[in-house]
Amino acid sequence: MSAPVAFDGHAIAPETAAFLAERHQMLINGEWVDGSGEMVSTDPATGLPLASFATGGAAEIHRAVAAASAAFQGPWRRMPVAERTSLMFRLARIMEANSRLLTELDIVDNGMPSFIAGLTTANCVEMVDYYAGAIMRIAGETIAPPRHIAAETEALTYTLREPVGVAGLIVPWNVPLSTAILKLAPALAAGCTVVVKPSEMTPLSALALGRMVLEAGFPAGVVNIVNGTGPEAGAALAAHPGVDKISFTGSTATGRKIVEAGLGNLKKVALELGGKSPVVIMPEADLALAVPGVALATFFLQGQNCMAGTRIFAHAAIHDALLEGVAAFAGMMKLGHGLDPATQQGPMISDAHAAKVMRAIEGAQEAGATLVAGGSKLGRPGNFIQPTIFTNCTRDMAVMREEIFGPVMAVQRFETDDLDAIAALANDTPYGLSGSVWTRDLSTAHRLVSRIRAGQVSINCHGAVGTNIPFGGYGQSGWGREFGQAGLDAYLETKAVTARL
Repeated sequence: MSAPVAFDGHAIAPETAAFLAERHQMLINGEWVDGSGEMVSTDPATGLPLASFATGGAAEIHRAVAAASAAFQGPWRRMPVAERTSLMFRLARIMEANSRLLTELDIVDNGMPSFIAGLTTANCVEMVDYYAGAIMRIAGETIAPPRHIAAETEALTYTLREPVGVAGLIVPWNVPLSTAILKLAPALAAGCTVVVKPSEMTPLSALALGRMVLEAGFPAGVVNIVNGTGPEAGAALAAHPGVDKISFTGSTATGRKIVEAGLGNLKKVALELGGKSPVVIMPEADLALAVPGVALATFFLQGQNCMAGTRIFAHAAIHDALLEGVAAFAGMMKLGHGLDPATQQGPMISDAHAAKVMRAIEGAQEAGATLVAGGSKLGRPGNFIQPTIFTNCTRDMAVMREEIFGPVMAVQRFETDDLDAIAALANDTPYGLSGSVWTRDLSTAHRLVSRIRAGQVSINCHGAVGTNIPFGGYGQSGWGREFGQAGLDAYLETKAVTARL
């Protein structure tokens, strides 16, 4: 193995350094091509440029959709399922062999700590394996035909599961590789072809993934990757009449625009949108478990994750002890570059996003919330904001109602033991993506979970997502589910066939 290369005082693999030194193109119809523009990816922990890459707009999206459509009608659709399975297993092995490259690209491009990036890379390999194994299990069913069809003769009715077609996959910046794979793997398993639009802020791991797709031997046009901005490339992909499905992860505001753009051909739309997830700590909670769990529910991935538990409802009996413990935990968190293995919290993704988070912190103080910990941006290169905790929050405060997408926790004390009243607090939001309940009383836990309106609710943990566990939201947190069998079903159509015999 070659010796590591220094990067901002930290070691990276030679293959990572070589990748960053290249100028990158877009993948269309099996070839790397230039586009109409050029951008530079930036390390959010230092503000330094990382790598340059070509970008495109409507013209490049049109070429990519045409390539995906031709591949769908041609070699990909005719390929035996065993061969498609083999290709996906091969991709998983190539990703596994290049796990350090994928991990380090997400660290420097996104700013996430190394322990998160390493975990997500391993999960991505697992996910490709999972959906590769699911291909051979895609099956329809036989149905007894109704009397008016089979009254005078025998008849047979059965269903076929067929791929939706060309899928547009719009990937956010907060977990770039993971979100790309959780869309790409089930789409390919279902037999779809895809056009991937990475975030212009974090394109590097998707571009590396494109190389691995080619190395695995996927036919030209099955996977296309077009870099570009949301208003240009993203909007063109969402509105394109040749796209049969859009899968989008991002803000609720942009999700609405995606829906409007898809009206032209009534394409299928899957949306994983914003969240303001409730975390309920009951009086009998185990604080040794709850304190670090509640802290990480908010501060994991710098709070830049849609399922972050940022609305904390603490029973008066444990409020002070919980707050003391969470504030101490936050005060000990190490902020730094994700390449430092000791780092627990990285930077905000950009100057603009850091400024948005700081405005929310200032607004909470002006509204009367009590600052318990943090509240400041560090005076050093990068966009580091301290883990921040507010208490004495009320339902009408923006800090309790609006998704901040940063390391900001809002705590509201409650005194009632009535589960319906507690659930009403948790459900007082237009979102419904995630949530958690902390208690030693499992009867209370299950009764309260059944009352919380969210697509994924955990007991004595938070954000317990996994390859085989469906994930998605209620309300303004989106449409549909990803992961597991539900994630595969999202890329399949059901065709009913009836034959008189």
